[in-house]
Amino acid sequence: MQQEQLIAVHKNHVGEIISFQTSSGRIISYRKALMEVSTGNISGVNIMEETNGNSSLLTADGSDFQTYPEIY
Repeated sequence: MQQEQLIAVHKNHVGEIISFQTSSGRIISYRKALMEVSTGNISGVNIMEETNGNSSLLTADGSDFQTYPEIY
């Protein structure tokens, strides 16, 4: 199975990313993206463990998806 990549984001009204579009066209939640990155189904993204125990996604170059286009 070929690895997908995240190509676009969907943000809520306060600017938090709530879902992603993948290179195959799927729209997946932030939580689903975390799970798929951890299992190796999505590449080009790293998981960062925060001090409060939560996990977050960062692009491979360490940015926070600011350059990614919006889905909607």
